[in-house]
Amino acid sequence: QVQLVEAGGGWVQTGGSLRLSCATSEPAFSTYAMGWFRQTPWLEREFVAAISANGGTTDYENPVKGRFAISRDNGKRTVYLQMNNLKPEDTGVYYCAADRDSTPGEIWYARDRYEYWGQGTQVTVSS
Repeated sequence: QVQLVEAGGGWVQTGGSLRLSCATSEPAFSTYAMGWFRQTPWLEREFVAAISANGGTTDYENPVKGRFAISRDNGKRTVYLQMNNLKPEDTGVYYCAADRDSTPGEIWYARDRYEYWGQGTQVTVSS
């Protein structure tokens, strides 16, 4: 079982920044496509950002484009989500997810595509 451990959540005012991280000890991490999802009490877990195994392909949900950046360090077996200019609607529990059955440049948007999930980290943005 692959374990993913998120960190970096917290409370921030509108316009602030946070950097989430998701680390694993899984040796095959560099072959996994990774994603970040957000869940709130009123919405199902929704796609936020994704990055391919080789780091060459990324994509984001429209509301965060230009504000969030996903990256990975395969040497550290860690994926990051840099969140800038945060807004109250960014509030939620953020989960990282891993898909092991990807080609090096593939990314995925659907929750069902990902086999492994972290425990989540809370992000709260106050107005």
